[in-house]
Amino acid sequence: MLGVMQTSLKLVIPTVGRVSALWRAPKGAQACYVFAHGAGAGMRHPFMAAVSEGLAERGIASLRYQFPSMEAGGHRPDRPELAHATVRAAVQKARGLAGNLPLFAGGKSFGARMTSQAQADEALPGVAGLIFFGFPLHPAGKPSVERAAHLSAVGIPMLFVHGARDALAEPPLFAPMADALGPLATTLEIEDADHALHVPKRSGRSDAEVISDVLDGTFIWTQAWRL
Repeated sequence: MLGVMQTSLKLVIPTVGRVSALWRAPKGAQACYVFAHGAGAGMRHPFMAAVSEGLAERGIASLRYQFPSMEAGGHRPDRPELAHATVRAAVQKARGLAGNLPLFAGGKSFGARMTSQAQADEALPGVAGLIFFGFPLHPAGKPSVERAAHLSAVGIPMLFVHGARDALAEPPLFAPMADALGPLATTLEIEDADHALHVPKRSGRSDAEVISDVLDGTFIWTQAWRL
């Protein structure tokens, strides 16, 4: 894409070492998104790349980054304390790269939950809001709202991009949870979509069309909550 800069970087995680990151910034960017990957796929997964590219088309820079376990080729997610430290290092790096741009943070599934936990524990400096692509409310087949307990302490606006068929956030539990968070929570629900925001052929839409619609809505939401 013309007018877009992409740079490979390293983040320094205290007491751990370095992890890889990708900075993607369109010319004249209006905001920046700090974007964490899910438990089973890293920052270069096609979904992560498609979201980053789509955000750049809409004037939003992004910083994608690896959690340490993924960087080392591991198959198990990092413990929360280490994941939170990685989120904080990424936010700090993004603030230096983005300058005075409004800053948002979040991620896909596990990355979304680790970012929200980090924010609930101690506010992420300069972050105006959180954007979750498929918040994992519970493990598949084990409905629960325990993973949402910390969300009431987040204290900043949250956007939940949510598939109506998400097996990790079943509608009877997800909708009341989001409603209970009040005006700080907005849900962008995608009809027929699963946890990966994939839609079946019978929906009449492609995954690319769904992502485009999602990112249009995400851009509008960021404009409403820019600091």
